[in-house]
Amino acid sequence: MHIVSDENGTHTHVHGGEYHHDHSHDHGAHAETDALIGYMVSHNAHHAQELKEIAHTLRHEGRREIADRIESAVEDFARGNGKLSEALAMIKE
Repeated sequence: MHIVSDENGTHTHVHGGEYHHDHSHDHGAHAETDALIGYMVSHNAHHAQELKEIAHTLRHEGRREIADRIESAVEDFARGNGKLSEALAMIKE
């Protein structure tokens, strides 16, 4: 579970068999939006790094095709994260 708190509320993210996302906030609260998107960019980057390490291990085990697929997914993560970063920059303008 990952928890992000700011002065406007708390976000809870639970990872496992199912995805759960609770949040309470004022829908006009830009600070919370900034915090959540910033958190997600960091969170996604962390998971991408974990996936890179998994792919590295698989490649050393001779499971190249699986490693290639995971590395491709990491590239997709990076593109999505780039778009989130751009959105965050636009919010902060």
